[in-house]
This record gives sequence, structure tokens and C-alpha cells, in this order.
Amino acid sequence: MMRPPAVTLTLVKGRLDRTEYVFEERTTCVLGRADDCEPRLPDDAHHRTVSRHHCLLDINPPDVRIRDFGSLNGTYVNGEKIGQRAAHQTPEEAAALSFPEHDLAHDDEIRIGETVFRVGIKVPLAGNGRTLPLTRCAKCGREVDDEVGVRSGEYICAACQAEPSAILQLLLHLAHNGREDLTPVAGYELLRELGRGGMGAVFLARHESTGREVALKVMLPKVAASPEARARFLREVAVTRALRHPNIATLHDAGFADGTFYFTIEYCAGGSLDRLMPHAGGRLPADEALRLVLQVLDGLAHAHDQGVVHRDLSPSNILLGEGRDGTAVAKVGDFGLAKSFDQAGLSGLTRTGSTAGKPWYMPRQQVINFRNASPAVDVWALAACLYHALCGRHPRDFPRGKDPWQTVLQTPPTPIRRRDPKIPPALAEVIDHALQERPAIGFQTAHEFRAALRAL
Repeated sequence: MMRPPAVTLTLVKGRLDRTEYVFEERTTCVLGRADDCEPRLPDDAHHRTVSRHHCLLDINPPDVRIRDFGSLNGTYVNGEKIGQRAAHQTPEEAAALSFPEHDLAHDDEIRIGETVFRVGIKVPLAGNGRTLPLTRCAKCGREVDDEVGVRSGEYICAACQAEPSAILQLLLHLAHNGREDLTPVAGYELLRELGRGGMGAVFLARHESTGREVALKVMLPKVAASPEARARFLREVAVTRALRHPNIATLHDAGFADGTFYFTIEYCAGGSLDRLMPHAGGRLPADEALRLVLQVLDGLAHAHDQGVVHRDLSPSNILLGEGRDGTAVAKVGDFGLAKSFDQAGLSGLTRTGSTAGKPWYMPRQQVINFRNASPAVDVWALAACLYHALCGRHPRDFPRGKDPWQTVLQTPPTPIRRRDPKIPPALAEVIDHALQERPAIGFQTAHEFRAALRAL
């Protein structure tokens, strides 16, 4: 039986309540003196040199990476300083700097102030102690051990991942020839690409006999997909498939074959909110924006009542179908797929560097607690979408080169009337309350936010 990988932080020097922190699943943690850090260093005389939010660990066992947040006294790995702001710089000024990230290895030591941790990495081995078998690309067949490292499972090499349409065409060909694990996509032909991102791509496809059009999505793991990780992700997908609501894009089928996850999803011909806005001059009239957001809240409320949280809501996955009267109908797409994919460890290390993206629609609660799955994070994200739709800007500014995660931690949302004084005061008050983060998110449920908007 394969033993799971793990990353361990063992306290070598310092004054903490715990001496060992073990991570066996995909997560991130912020280290520092703030109450919301884990591990949290004491706010005492021995730790005055430690910043409130000092550094970030991105963990996807057995991989682990560290990044300093521009702390005043620096973070050290094996005695080498990896980041520190100048004495005259404020934390806000340091956030505009780019500090390097470092992959950590077994027995590396991290020093933060007077506290020292030793990194332990347990790699997966076969039950009899043998090394892992050779890994080959599921599409082209070449050896890819240099890409997967000490991981095992099915994998598509980086070169093949750059051509998702070719991967999908192969799957459709295999489905046409009777592959049982590809039965859900048998009979479909690709029409055109609808979009792509860091984890895969989505295409418009039509069934040859029924004529039904669907959005055919592929998600490609950035690491070798072990049977355990695949099963964990597909269990989450099964929960999403059970959601049925007029304001949720239906997930028809899902599966895994040859290193690739595939999905057939309700096709929304109107595109998405992020593509609608440029055609509307960069922002939407308040009545149109509110109409769509209230529809999204209906979908969110239904999902939350079923115990399902999206955790990655943005204008790109607020899709637009067509109602009976010809008006656009908002439908939430990709319900939980991206976050479930990430939490299963299939997206690799994503919280640092260029792959992190910019968390425009993410509350600080999700940066502090990566696994945060409360409905309130969806409510905050939708309020950020509404803010963007009304004034054409995000609640926070993310200047080029500035660490996006530190920005979320340190910068509160800008009140919307500072962006656009023409926003009605009553509407602005509701939006600003929804984007409150301290001590908690303003509206904890979709029902609360919906009631506040309807009361206007």
C-alpha cells in the first residue's frame, strides 16, 4: 500500500505551544504574530522582530515552497536571507517589492526571528520500500520523471498540456471506438474553443445524433494524479453534479481518462459576465447589474442550503443563458471545480509566483485559511463582482509587481463611492457592508445579502 506524502515543521528553537506541525493535504499557511496565523508566533518580547504576517508556506505534499512578505527582519532558509524590507520602508511599501520564492527540501531550516523550524518531507514509496515506477506521459508516451519528481500516478507532460484541443480530440476518438471510461463524451464533435486557463480549456461541442450543444471542459493536473487524489476530486464533483437550479449551470457528466478530467456542462450562449462588461462600456447600469446578481444569489442560496460552496466565484464563471423573454439569465458555472481541484493537490503549488494569479474576488479569510469553505466567502466574492460591474474597478488595487496575497492581507476594500460618487448611497452602504472583512465578513449568507439588495 502506498504511504501518503507529508510535510512536517518541527520546532528546533523557540517558544511555541506545539513542537510539530504535520501537513498531509494541500494547504497554505501564513506564519507571523497575528491572531489569524498558523503557526502563530507569540506576540511577546522574544518575537518583536517577527512581522504580524511574516511569510507564506505553500504546501502540496511532498512539495513545499516559502516566500517572505517583506518582513522587517527577514526570513532565513539554512542561514540565507530570502526576503527583508529596508529599515525605512513601511509594510505597504515592501508589499510593492518582489521577494523570491524558494522550494524547500528535507532537513532545511527556516528561521523567523528567534524561532527555528526544521522541514521534514516524507515521500511516497511502495509498501515494500521500492522506489516509484517510471512515469510516462499518458498522451505522447515519453518519460516524464523529471517533471513529476517523487510523485506517482497518471500525468500529461507540459508539452502536451499546451495543446488541450489535441488531448480532447484524442479522447473523443477513443470514445468513438468504444472506450467505456469515455462513454459520457461519445458522439460529440468539437465546434470551437470557448476559453482556457491555467488548469485546462473549455470547448463548444455538439452531439452528432441528438444535436445537443454542451460546454466540454478538460482539466489537466499539473502533477501526477494519484488514484487517491483523483478519487478525492471526483467525490467533490459528484456533490456538484447533484445541484439542480435555474441559476446554476448544470454539470451533466464527469470522468477521468488518460491523465485528463473531462466534464460536459450546460452551454450558456450569452458567454460570461466578464465578457459582457466590455461590450457595455466597462460597467453595467445598476438595474441590470442588480438583476443579474440577485439571480446569482438565488443559485448560491440553493447551493449553500445543500452544503456546497463555490469558493472561486468571479465574473468569468457567472454565465449568461437566455430566458423565455429573451433577456439574459445569470447561471453560476464551475461550481467548486477549481477549488476542489486545488485542494486535491492536482494544481501543484499555486499560491506563490506567477501562477498565483491575482485574487481580485477573494476575501482575506481565504488567504489566511486556504481551506475556508464557509458560504460567506461566496457572498464576499459576489459583492466584489457587483462592485466591479458597477464601477469598472476591483475593491482592491493590485499594482504590477505587488505581492497579491499580501495586498489582500493588508489592504481593506475601497468604499465604492470613492471609486464612483454617482453610486446611490443606499446601494453603496449595502455593498461596502458586504465587503467588510473584520472582524468577520459583513453578510454571512446569500439570504442576508439578497434581502438587503431587495430592500433597496
